[in-house]
Amino acid sequence: MFGKKTVWTSYFIVFVASACSMVIELVAGRMMAPFIGVSLYTWTSIIGVVLAGMSLGNYLGGRIADRAPHRQTLGILFLLGGLASLSILFSIGFVGNKSLTLPFPLMGKISFLTAIVFFLPACLLGTISPVVVKLTLKDLTGAGSTVGKIYAWSTAGSIVGTFATGFWLISWFGTRMIVAGVSVILILMGVAFGQLWKREKVTVTGVTVLLLVSTLTAGFVLNSRDAFASPYWKESNYFSIRFFDQGENGNGKQVRVLVLDHLVHSFVALDDPTHLEYAYEKVYADFTEYMAQTRPSLNTVFIGGGGYTFPRYMEHVYPTSNLEVIEIDPDVTRVVYEELGLPQDSKIVTHNMDGRMFFTGDGAPKGKYDLILGDAFNDLSVPYHLTTLEFSQKLRDSLKPNGFYLVNIIDNPRRGAFLRPYVNTLKQVFPNVTVAAVGKGWQAAGQNTLIVVASMEPLDPQRFTDELTKLRGGNEPVTMIMPQEELAEYLAQGSNLVLTDDYVPVDQLIATLFDERGY
Repeated sequence: MFGKKTVWTSYFIVFVASACSMVIELVAGRMMAPFIGVSLYTWTSIIGVVLAGMSLGNYLGGRIADRAPHRQTLGILFLLGGLASLSILFSIGFVGNKSLTLPFPLMGKISFLTAIVFFLPACLLGTISPVVVKLTLKDLTGAGSTVGKIYAWSTAGSIVGTFATGFWLISWFGTRMIVAGVSVILILMGVAFGQLWKREKVTVTGVTVLLLVSTLTAGFVLNSRDAFASPYWKESNYFSIRFFDQGENGNGKQVRVLVLDHLVHSFVALDDPTHLEYAYEKVYADFTEYMAQTRPSLNTVFIGGGGYTFPRYMEHVYPTSNLEVIEIDPDVTRVVYEELGLPQDSKIVTHNMDGRMFFTGDGAPKGKYDLILGDAFNDLSVPYHLTTLEFSQKLRDSLKPNGFYLVNIIDNPRRGAFLRPYVNTLKQVFPNVTVAAVGKGWQAAGQNTLIVVASMEPLDPQRFTDELTKLRGGNEPVTMIMPQEELAEYLAQGSNLVLTDDYVPVDQLIATLFDERGY
């Protein structure tokens, strides 16, 4: 029991337990991102699973407290909570198993995958507070005040765990070290406050379960040491970042591959800045060459840096151009300089900030850019605030009257739901909007990368093709532009939804892409 003189012990115990719970919940978002992206669905599932686990844990903790109101009970629950938290490092590998096929709808899949990893730790951590309350209360005198203080300290621990994890811990230590640290803290709490050496009050069942789980976990640890080693170069506040060298591709190039969360974002040939691997980059190159005939010095800004592949290309091919990159994650910029070959004396100017913030406020550029190139969308994570009508208006104001906004999006042109609303939204702001791709990519049967092109002045597809063909000595560009008649027919087949700051259901619109990933 915790007497009045040791009531601060109970406050400390619930503070630490709740802090660890919130650390696990925040870490869950980063650990699941490489497999299911970062979306409204992801966070809804994480919060729901953790709350469900803690709710069941609170119920079970109350039943346990009535049956075995001992300090040893608390110690066992802490030890089991620590071991369950440690199991996250092993169960996360199950989520990444691409051979896993789940017969659930999208929301069910994400929730199930999240529950596999995080439900049990949340449940066991939820058992602690009811036991602490039982051990603290000797009678009902002042019970309301005591319980209120216990839950106040519990909430304070949750607050500290939230801010510490989101602001510092993930970027300092990475998710795997944090999970290991939480496990150690919970086990030490069990040893320090559980009085496990008083064996007469520990049930045989409790000891048996504890020894069994400890033995199994120790076996996993000894045979799975790689679980503690992060596979990432850096787990930043925004992405899980890694890179690797790939052998020669079809062009005989040695390339370095940059992966952000689950997505292969960039292929970089360290010795050849003009090498472009992705089809959408070749479309960007065609448009840049087309514009450079009348504007050899192009004021260009990139929304999203990634591996800086195309900024490097432009710096080499159009050395008089002014190039700016808006990259939200400074660690992405750092890996580009340190590992992907961007020279320290590069003239590319980087703004480490959110793309929307760059174009808003008193310092927003007005009529400055010839080209705005978007590269911040992927298949499972689309920054919704960069898709809206209001943001499109900011982009229009920052373009020169004869400038172009090009943005690459990933969608299934046939059964996907994102492309049409996004084009509809841009058409509210720009008089001329079309879709471009390598070949007729908009007719693809599956997921494909397409370029949406928006401008104030008309774009003649035939003139575009003819001028580039002439410049290249009869070789046609790889880019094809969707005829306006075909675009109108395509848009008429779907929703006329316009995305606004008040209504922007992007996560629902890209939901079909998750199914195509094979879970």
